[in-house]
Amino acid sequence: MTSEELLAVLAAVGHAQRLRILTELSGGRLYVSELARRLGISRPLLYMHLERLEKAGLVTGNLELSDDGKALKYFELAPFDLRVNIDTILAAVRADGAVDDAAPSERAGGEAPRPTDGA
Repeated sequence: MTSEELLAVLAAVGHAQRLRILTELSGGRLYVSELARRLGISRPLLYMHLERLEKAGLVTGNLELSDDGKALKYFELAPFDLRVNIDTILAAVRADGAVDDAAPSERAGGEAPRPTDGA
């Protein structure tokens, strides 16, 4: 995962409406109109949030035809396990090629800076 991909995931889950969408989809796949009704938001706004979640790889959407010939867009959760710690961040930045494997204090050529008391 690159830092751009990590930021996309963090941005996707960093919004209350998108967390509500993930919660609703945890019960199984839903078509957009039903999901919009459950959440009490407009379909255009829902599509904006779903696009962000889909880009981050957290949901997937599929267009299907109903028995009466109507096109319905269904969304469901994609399998994901989100863990963020310093190792996740370092791996993402390394995937960008922006950081070498040395620890910050080693790159600086000595000890890491110590906090001061402001004096």
